[in-house]
Amino acid sequence: MSMRPLSVTELLDVWDHGHAQPPVQRALLLLAAACPDTPVDALATFSIGRRDAHLLTLREWTFGRHMAGTATCPSCGERLELTLDVETIRMASEPDPPAQRTVDIDGYRVQFHLPSSEDVADLAQTEDPLCARRQLLDRCIEHGDPPLPDRVLDAVAQRMAELDPQADVQLALQCPSCSHPWHDPFDITTFFWGEINAWAVRLLREVHMLATAYGWSESDILAMSAQRRQFYLDMVCA
Repeated sequence: MSMRPLSVTELLDVWDHGHAQPPVQRALLLLAAACPDTPVDALATFSIGRRDAHLLTLREWTFGRHMAGTATCPSCGERLELTLDVETIRMASEPDPPAQRTVDIDGYRVQFHLPSSEDVADLAQTEDPLCARRQLLDRCIEHGDPPLPDRVLDAVAQRMAELDPQADVQLALQCPSCSHPWHDPFDITTFFWGEINAWAVRLLREVHMLATAYGWSESDILAMSAQRRQFYLDMVCA
């Protein structure tokens, strides 16, 4: 699969189409735009970790390798300012893991596939995390003797995490105020989309200012480099 960076116009179009979509659809919209030669249906079958690895690369191409975020200490409520590097988020995994996997435990032989965007999309309306986890495992198990005991399901979930580590990135954090340590999940789709949203709102405000001042079209303004747009903005605001 080949992937390329998105132009300003392409990224803005993705933001426009994905504004009211759930996260799983936003992820697919971004990948579909960056991978025009790969059908969306095929992208939807990628494991979550494989999908997120591509999103992480696309995010680096779009905004650079450094990421700024925040976290809240669950013990004292202190807000932490985080500076992350793409390479600290990137997890090592097999480039193209086999679609079918097997776990043998306590006399059970369970065949499963790694969770994909298709699987996650079907759970969008499930609010209970435990119920959603069970439903996801049920979707991913291709062959097993139902009902499977919890220890077997736990073993399957553990094996999934080992095979697809990018799907569940946990940041090891420690509060500077109370020294409380904890792990915070990092979701590249949510993080990247938050950045895109802030960028798009800022860019459209710039377009409005320049269109109002000079009468230029949106396409003409977007075709400018960021440096050139800023030069004109500085003159408008002077």
